[in-house]
Amino acid sequence: MSVQNASASTSLKVADRAELQRLVRRAVTEDGYPGMILGVGDGAQLWSTDAGVADTATGRPRTPQDQFRVGSITKTFTATLILQLAAEHKLSLDDTVEQWLPGLVQGNGHDGRQITIRHLLSHTSGIFAYTLDASMLEEYWSPKLLEHRFDTPSPEELVKIAVSNPADFPPGEGWFYSNTNFVLAAMIVEKADGRSYAESLEHRIARPLKLTGTYAPGAETGFRGGHTRAYSRLMLPDADAPIHDLTEQSAAWAFGVGELISTVADLNVFLAALLKGWLLPAAQLEEMLTMTPVPDGKWLDGYSYGLGMSSVTLPCGVTVYGHGGMFIGSWSYLYGTRDGKLITVQSVNGDWGDPTSALFPGILDAAFRSDAR
Repeated sequence: MSVQNASASTSLKVADRAELQRLVRRAVTEDGYPGMILGVGDGAQLWSTDAGVADTATGRPRTPQDQFRVGSITKTFTATLILQLAAEHKLSLDDTVEQWLPGLVQGNGHDGRQITIRHLLSHTSGIFAYTLDASMLEEYWSPKLLEHRFDTPSPEELVKIAVSNPADFPPGEGWFYSNTNFVLAAMIVEKADGRSYAESLEHRIARPLKLTGTYAPGAETGFRGGHTRAYSRLMLPDADAPIHDLTEQSAAWAFGVGELISTVADLNVFLAALLKGWLLPAAQLEEMLTMTPVPDGKWLDGYSYGLGMSSVTLPCGVTVYGHGGMFIGSWSYLYGTRDGKLITVQSVNGDWGDPTSALFPGILDAAFRSDAR
């Protein structure tokens, strides 16, 4: 599949830059994050603004080329790989999990013979989220993380943790955001493509788009290039809880789900290319972007979800498409217009609070307000 290069001759339209700069500064001065960066682009050009620091020890500012862990934005990459394989007839979205991963999803109401790849990508499988398992919550979402930050569970182990809990609902009969879905999807990518997940991402997305800072690290604990440091309060709610530098850690527990490392510049190029139809044929892109409203209380209220992609209509009236992500030490948000002509990338290098409730949506609305006129 050929990938086109965006023309750099277009004139990038950015809404009130002073207002965007003010909102980004507020993330540091009011919300207390060490640093924030915002990038607005069209895949060819990028305007960015930042506040605070990438490294509290040196005071270095954040840049669009700094690598960071993007969290669940990884899901959009994983879904893109699956849909590319579907376009090549190497798999079908109606294939069952059992066809590709025999015997893996069984027990406690889970039945891989009834769960399709489409169910995985749309969060309608009913498979329990392994990240909500009691042992996972204790080891990764509490101060005990300091003892487990370099653990390297296998994808199979993550799925076994999930199916040791009761299924949430029969396949196709509900909606719940389950990270287990995308562990399984990434495992299927490996089976269908004959490569590791990291190799498929490099071969099919990063290399064609020249994403020099984007890769799946697996159990690697550091970064391959210049990066922003990641700061965590280890899920303690107190504003005066100690802050720990957790830049170095294994992402093996987030295989295909939230493990990717990328940059503001690369994410801008990726989402623009995806929405413009340069990574997927029209039929597969339409499948990805066919949205179903998320039930209230199940994820982000007011959002809709397709296949590894979400959408939301902003107060200004513009509907944007993309995904958010949280990884220990950072939050990020990647959204753009349906035509891919305006993309926003937001990232803070602290994992406390919930920037998806006000900070990120407020910046989205300000960034896309000019498109509503």
